[in-house]
Amino acid sequence: MTSEHEPMSAVDRAWFRMESVENPMMISAVLIFEDSISLPRLKRLLEQRFLSFHRFHQRVVDRGDGLEWQNDPLFDIDNHLHALALPGKGSKNDLQTLVSDMNSTPLDLKRPLWQMHYIDGYDGGCALLVRIHHCIADGISLVRVLLSLTDPTPNATVHDLRAGKQRPREDQRSPNLLLHRLAGNARTAIQQGQLFIQSVLKEPRYPAKLARTAGAIALDLARLGLAPFEPRTGLKSPLSGRKQVAWAEPLPVVDVKDCARILRGTTNDVLMSAATGALTRHFMERGETIPDCGIRVAVPFNLRPLRQPIETLGNQFGLVLVSLPVAISDPLMRFRQVQNNMNRLKRSYQAQVTYSLLDIFGRGPDMLERRALKLLSSKASAVLTNVPGPRQPVYLAGAKLAQPMFWVPQSGDIGIGMSIFSYAGEVQFGITVDKNIHADPTAVMSYFRESFLELHQLALAQAGQQAL
Repeated sequence: MTSEHEPMSAVDRAWFRMESVENPMMISAVLIFEDSISLPRLKRLLEQRFLSFHRFHQRVVDRGDGLEWQNDPLFDIDNHLHALALPGKGSKNDLQTLVSDMNSTPLDLKRPLWQMHYIDGYDGGCALLVRIHHCIADGISLVRVLLSLTDPTPNATVHDLRAGKQRPREDQRSPNLLLHRLAGNARTAIQQGQLFIQSVLKEPRYPAKLARTAGAIALDLARLGLAPFEPRTGLKSPLSGRKQVAWAEPLPVVDVKDCARILRGTTNDVLMSAATGALTRHFMERGETIPDCGIRVAVPFNLRPLRQPIETLGNQFGLVLVSLPVAISDPLMRFRQVQNNMNRLKRSYQAQVTYSLLDIFGRGPDMLERRALKLLSSKASAVLTNVPGPRQPVYLAGAKLAQPMFWVPQSGDIGIGMSIFSYAGEVQFGITVDKNIHADPTAVMSYFRESFLELHQLALAQAGQQAL
């Protein structure tokens, strides 16, 4: 059993307070399966695996002096799992319209903050639309939670797959726990002091290295705060709160890796370059002036070890601002610039800085957080995520997962979210766009595919020339 009352962490509280009419703070997923799923079996699966994370049967309560997680005394899975059908034969456009509508609708803050909609009969199988509030956990953690519901074969027995059980938590306000924390902090301080002395004895230059690291962190903080605002484009418009969702046909992972190998980059460099090319094409098709300085996207950067079992949820990631050179028309030159920008960010502490800022904002007044959020969101035009998934097909309640898509929410005045997800030898690309932003999500999806194919063909031609 877990404590019925548990204070919310500062970082999770920051994400909870980012909720707005224009941007509900939901991480959403669309999982498309080749076969139908039995609802009783799906419900049993959720009860045994999904609900083993106690956060999914807790609601958020404001106690005046702070937010806390509280067990929902009226919890019923039927309040969170719903079955519905698409009109007619249920086309891809029908599913995208439904997802757009659901992603525009906030979750009920009086209940545990998640919902699932089972859509039967889609494309000869079914689909599952999942919405979970960002304050529960970050996108990578929630993707891993959802994938923990799956099995490598269709005939696996339903049981809890988590690597470990969550340990009981004491009341965070109890005197015993406070004394324990003080003692723990004292031990940590002593250990850190001993480690520092040992490091100095082993390497006299260690204090200088430590000082340089602190200086680099301070410099990244200054760069983040002093970064210029985004240029005025059609991608930065007042938001309506109505979302439009679309996704592209998947790309073969082998082609993406082949392109990265030839160009001596990473698959992430290739996909970021394809996203840049898609936005370049968007500006050109609309006859809009392309900003010479490029545009920025906020990219979540995971700070949780990927192999660490998901025993507790919560947010453990930072954000980095990636500059996309949309003014460069040549695909190879565009790729090199994206690669340079990504390499520069890998050597920075920007993700750690933004995580620390979220922790600070979560501890401060709501007004301070909103002002800081407005400042940071003015320095990006979109949010872009790239999450690796299973390399082999997986099954949920006996049905093979054919196509998964995930989106993280946008915050402040950012109205575009792009997502890249690799699964079973394919790369999925999706987008969500606020209705007030003049961008056709379906068209941008086609531009992404065309941008990658163009880069891949040039890479193959370059490899052919080098072979001569």
